[in-house]
Amino acid sequence: MSKVVFLLAPQLHLLDLAGPAQVFSSAAELGHSYEIHFVGEQESIRTAQGLELRAATAWPRLAVDDLVMVPGWSSRDPRERERGQPQDNGRLEQATLDRLTAHHAAGGTVASICAGADALGRAGLLDGRRCTTHHDLQEDLARRYPRATVLRDVLYVVDDRLITSAGIASGIDLALHLIAVRHGPYDAARVARAMVVYARRNGDEQQASAMLRHRAHLSDAVHRAQDLIDGGYTGPLALADLAAAVGVSERTLTRRFVAATGLTPLRYQQELRIEHAEHLIAQGGTAEAAARAVGFQDARMLRRLRAARSVASDAPAAGPAGHPAPVSPRARPVHSAGAAAK
Repeated sequence: MSKVVFLLAPQLHLLDLAGPAQVFSSAAELGHSYEIHFVGEQESIRTAQGLELRAATAWPRLAVDDLVMVPGWSSRDPRERERGQPQDNGRLEQATLDRLTAHHAAGGTVASICAGADALGRAGLLDGRRCTTHHDLQEDLARRYPRATVLRDVLYVVDDRLITSAGIASGIDLALHLIAVRHGPYDAARVARAMVVYARRNGDEQQASAMLRHRAHLSDAVHRAQDLIDGGYTGPLALADLAAAVGVSERTLTRRFVAATGLTPLRYQQELRIEHAEHLIAQGGTAEAAARAVGFQDARMLRRLRAARSVASDAPAAGPAGHPAPVSPRARPVHSAGAAAK
């Protein structure tokens, strides 16, 4: 039985807590042995959304396989804002921070969501490590902890059993990642599907991603196809193989995909490649290196697709050159030599 201990600070954000907690609760319902604990420095914890929570003040005995998670908080109490008094309600006592340090030193895993990264920083756990937090807090985190390397615009970062996330919904991504590491991607997918969370985003995805923009539909077949493309968009994936994995014909998959997302499977894959390449370029990479990293043979196709996308941005169902993509039983592969820069 593994323990998952959530450390509750005053003014914590409900979704920072509830999302990851439900991931591990759902995993337990699927047969994995998880025991969830909620601890705090006082029994009554008022959330940023106004709900009062009850926490245990005594910590359970922790083992190496146990996980401690620190949900984020609002740094200012709304009851004090009107009086112009800044608050830092996330400040935890040194004894509590020492528990985080001791658990990590003993071989355990410590994770934070959103502003919870500040607690890890105060505990000294960010020194010499890569980390992230919510995009609104990144500059402040970097200023407070100059020995840490703060990665911008990523969902979560894993560094030596220390995991930090951007917060809010990305706390769910972090928790699903932990389920995948511990029990495999299939079980993580089962948990995600039970929670109706179809986009299981990787840590290096941007905090605002195409993977989310095209998930606002209820087609299970298309969600499953997107799962496959999301997990392998840098490599070749034939439409026939994709349709077979989903259990429908190529024509049916293409038709449903366009109806649900406004894109063909090929165009969806290209959107993911372009977006990730642009992210790599923004992080200081060259266009050539970024193109190869996302599966293009060189930067020429990347430049061509970026230009076509800007010209045809108001035609989401168009092909990469601005022409309607074919919908037929013999439709092109999702990734092919001529169409996707191989």
